[in-house]
Amino acid sequence: MPSSVMPTPKQNGERPSPAAVSAVGLRKSYGDRTVLDSIDLHIPAGTVFALLGPNGAGKTTAVKILSTLVTADGGRAQIAGHDLATSPQAVRAAIGVTGQFSAVDGLITGEENMLLMADLHHLPRAEARRVTAELLERFDLVEAAKKPAATYSGGMKRRLDIAMTLVGDPRIIFLDEPTTGLDPRSRHTMWQIIRQLVAGGVTVFLTTQYLDEADELADRVAVLHDGTIAAQGTPDELKRLVPGGHVRLRFSDPAAYRTAAATLHEATHDDEALSLQIPSDGSQGALRAILDRLDAAAVHADELTVHRPDLDDVFFALTSPDRSKEIVR
Repeated sequence: MPSSVMPTPKQNGERPSPAAVSAVGLRKSYGDRTVLDSIDLHIPAGTVFALLGPNGAGKTTAVKILSTLVTADGGRAQIAGHDLATSPQAVRAAIGVTGQFSAVDGLITGEENMLLMADLHHLPRAEARRVTAELLERFDLVEAAKKPAATYSGGMKRRLDIAMTLVGDPRIIFLDEPTTGLDPRSRHTMWQIIRQLVAGGVTVFLTTQYLDEADELADRVAVLHDGTIAAQGTPDELKRLVPGGHVRLRFSDPAAYRTAAATLHEATHDDEALSLQIPSDGSQGALRAILDRLDAAAVHADELTVHRPDLDDVFFALTSPDRSKEIVR
């Protein structure tokens, strides 16, 4: 197993959680270009999974395959317990999809967009109006409901888009770059909506170009590069793959600083600032080891800070041409 790939629960000998989405050996090519090459996924129900990757990495293709819009060339997948190849209709009944480009019809009102979606789901008229009213209120679109959707802001259109996706009460939602082009306030509103969905038991499969978004929302993250999963795990697990993490200790007493420097031989010294920088993955065990050594030397630091790489560092390390040199071995 490549050291850059985090083991799955099954590989650790643990019993994996029930999967809302699972895939083994998923493959897709267009001509002589391989877009997905043996992709494996296990996404527990009621979680947020984020798929990251450069433009053209295959993120949207993965979403299209798992949502039955495109047929895979190989491998197998199950969505909500239904086989993707043999039960596509059952899969479609269990999922909702919000693509990169809005499905909102700007020529009709927000309410009419909702009712149209309800009609596509074959909801009875009374049920359609009830669901539409509830979702418009939930997404703070009541005041704009009678206005043409073309007059909506980008954030309002995105909220309407997701509200339309929820008409069929899906338990699994694919969100393909849902906040692209939104202002910071609208992005945070969308994050709140996603958290509320997951709190209600919905599983969210998210693709995004924003690394902070994945860090903020996702329970697990996978980085797609050259058609393969370069690494996957929790955001914290992925951050520990990349070197550069350290613990910084600052002292006000020069004598304590010198004692600590003599004790922590691997530390980088800053004599002017009376600070030490110790390479560390930021884990609890690593931090405890440093503190135990300081306690044994009877020295006390006035300030301790932990610095770890963020998902941006992980992304660049995994997707750069010489990434094998940057990943912890």
